[in-house]
Amino acid sequence: MSVTDDFYAPSLKELLDAGAEKWKDSPFLKYIKNGEVVENSFIKVRNDSNAVCRWIRSTVSDKINVAIIGKTSYEYLIFFSGVLLSGNVGIPFSPDISVAEAAELFNRVDVEMLLFEDEFSDKAEELIKKCPSLKYMKNIGSENEVADIYKKYSDSSEYAELSDIEVDKDECAVIIFTSGTTGVKKGVMLSTKSLIGNIMYHDYCTDIFNENDVSLSILPMYHVYCFSGDYIKNLKDGVQVCLNGNLRDIVTNLKTFEPRVVRLVPLIAQSLLQRVKMIRFRNSELSPREAAEQVFGKNITWLISGGAYLNPELIEEYDKLGIYLRQGYGMTEAGCRISVPDDTVSRESVGRVIDLCEVRIQNGEIQLNTPTKMLGYYNMPDETAEMFTVDGWLKTGDIGYVTEDKQLFITGRVKNLIILSGGENVSPEAIEKKFGGIELVDEVLVYGENDRIVAEIYPNFDYAEVNNIQDISSVLESIVDGMNETAKASHIISKIKIRETPFEKTGAGKIKRYETVI
Repeated sequence: MSVTDDFYAPSLKELLDAGAEKWKDSPFLKYIKNGEVVENSFIKVRNDSNAVCRWIRSTVSDKINVAIIGKTSYEYLIFFSGVLLSGNVGIPFSPDISVAEAAELFNRVDVEMLLFEDEFSDKAEELIKKCPSLKYMKNIGSENEVADIYKKYSDSSEYAELSDIEVDKDECAVIIFTSGTTGVKKGVMLSTKSLIGNIMYHDYCTDIFNENDVSLSILPMYHVYCFSGDYIKNLKDGVQVCLNGNLRDIVTNLKTFEPRVVRLVPLIAQSLLQRVKMIRFRNSELSPREAAEQVFGKNITWLISGGAYLNPELIEEYDKLGIYLRQGYGMTEAGCRISVPDDTVSRESVGRVIDLCEVRIQNGEIQLNTPTKMLGYYNMPDETAEMFTVDGWLKTGDIGYVTEDKQLFITGRVKNLIILSGGENVSPEAIEKKFGGIELVDEVLVYGENDRIVAEIYPNFDYAEVNNIQDISSVLESIVDGMNETAKASHIISKIKIRETPFEKTGAGKIKRYETVI
């Protein structure tokens, strides 16, 4: 049976209506405001989203592209939802985007409306001068203006019928810009079938998401991984979503909300583990679980990792704390996820391929067929064509393999391969993984330079201080010498570079390899 057989993708309206009908006044979106926890029910989220939909449709008559800029917040999700409900195209951006970059991208994708938070007000005024197509702006950080929209365009208003719209699920619903870790950003066009259909997979671990479970959303919503998982899928499953807002508030919000499940990236998992270890170091009478609960709260059970390589040793460390840390795998161009966490598979894998995807390996590259694949890159036909095979399979650009029981393994990136003069193809990721269990190494990037393998390292200076390591460089050189003794000739590290500052990263926590290597 093909993965496209009997495939059904609900609309966001159907999910919001179903959630309001089933869970009614149960809390769905929660956050801290002025030191107090604010709870918004499934019904309120549905009603407020419909109000925004009506406001947009009363403002514009034709389908337009709508940019939204801001940190994760209630209003951010409500207005993003309203855009999707209205049949327009939502385009999320990082709140840290510069005016120059925003203007370039706005003009490239013909943005006509901008929704922004208070902190972006000054930049918004500059943008309207630089973007000829930008006609409408709304500060969604203004409480009074937002409250007026919710009231004026409510279910009982004269505008009520404006939300009675059926969205074409095959048309573009969102444009998500790739992180740009290796070059020019591309606008990935996803339909409703792609974005929302991708959550309709079968969970292999049935105990991860349960009705009324509490999750903490800590990653930025302008990435499809977070928007799809922490918002859309939790809406479908009836899971409470606690909004973190800023990364610096993670520890405070973990203690306040005491979530059962959190989606994160490996760097955050590593950072939180170090915090647990420091608590145990200072309080030796605590058990591993007791120390973990001082960071995560007493209910934590699952951490779901994505976006980058997850070291199996980190998984083992969390197992000792009574926490399942497992990883999945996906890409924006596939709608989001390709494989999902499974506690029965090898810890070297990235989970098990979802039942919406067929995976094959061609010349080492992972390729997939799924009804949720992208429509293409916005106004980039040549780049779009390069992403697909002649028979329509999506190229992931990742090197790896899949087992008969659908376990997926990633071994590197096609575009990151180091080609040595002797013809050897070296995967830098394969070498980087060797540093995973070394506590003195906080971050590492491996690349080729003058036909040699270089490892650039940002040390864990806190670990060095606690363990009285004075000459970090010498210790790291000794560690690398030990690695080289058992390495293939093509994988020998000829040089190490020590960094004083962390690598530059994307909003999702990925190291910007391209900027570092060039």
